[in-house]
Amino acid sequence: MSINFSLNDLQAFRTVAELGNFRKASEALHLSQPAFSRRIEKLEEALGVKLLERTTRKVSLTAVGRDFDRKVKQLLDDLDSTLLGIRGVAATRMGEVTIACVPSTVYYYLSQVVSRYHEQYPKIRVKVFDAGANEVLSAVARSEADFGLNFIGSQEPEIEFKPLLEERFVAACRRDHPLALARKVSWSELSAHDFISTSKSSGNRLLIDQALAGLTNRPQSLFEAQHVTTMLGLVEAGLGVAAVPSMAMPGADHPLLVSVPLVDPIVTRKVGLIRRKGRPLSPAAQQLYDFFIEMKGKRVPKSKSAKA
Repeated sequence: MSINFSLNDLQAFRTVAELGNFRKASEALHLSQPAFSRRIEKLEEALGVKLLERTTRKVSLTAVGRDFDRKVKQLLDDLDSTLLGIRGVAATRMGEVTIACVPSTVYYYLSQVVSRYHEQYPKIRVKVFDAGANEVLSAVARSEADFGLNFIGSQEPEIEFKPLLEERFVAACRRDHPLALARKVSWSELSAHDFISTSKSSGNRLLIDQALAGLTNRPQSLFEAQHVTTMLGLVEAGLGVAAVPSMAMPGADHPLLVSVPLVDPIVTRKVGLIRRKGRPLSPAAQQLYDFFIEMKGKRVPKSKSAKA
């Protein structure tokens, strides 16, 4: 097969694969739509396969196109690593980083790191894939995300897990709830109140179930939600109390919510960075990854409402 296409053709394909629209893709690359279409046609002709399904309303990838898209992304990232390895160059270039994370880490941790990163590298586009722990792990394993922020993955042979912090679970309740003024509360005491938990498919639920396996009087859920952020919404609505990672709680100045340390037993989770072993990160992704490590241990003052 004659390789009769250029790097510009590959970039055009990646752009339309991401945006799903020829007009938006051509505008992003500052090309006319006919010129942009010729690049895609040239690439498909050179490969001898159909990469895109085009209708009047949208563009979607064929099965071959999806596989090719993953490989082209990797190729372009590797090219970035080769050509843009000089640290200072990365500050002025345009690029993209995708980070997968569990939602409970977003508000008070990930957002702080990304904000600092954006200040130094304003032209780098950051995509956040927030999902459950298992989905985050899968996204990193399949290279759909450059790296992830998660509390599982340390046992996976193809995943490198770098611990960042350890946090405990706390009881989340409204300020007008009977437990709000307690210095601490046991898991057994929660059983006397309407309890909100994550679903059985949740990584947090599995961690808690394992920690409380020997507890006879454990709280039974009256309400279930998929994510911790949804649970906090139910707590705020006055539907009950919940056990959540301390990082997920809002600050001490929140008008409605308060956290109380949970004991007997104290349950903790380790949050860290996950990435595929042996897969180098692009310069842009490596810089963001390094920012997380630099901020290790500096984050998030504990809520003043969490006593002890």
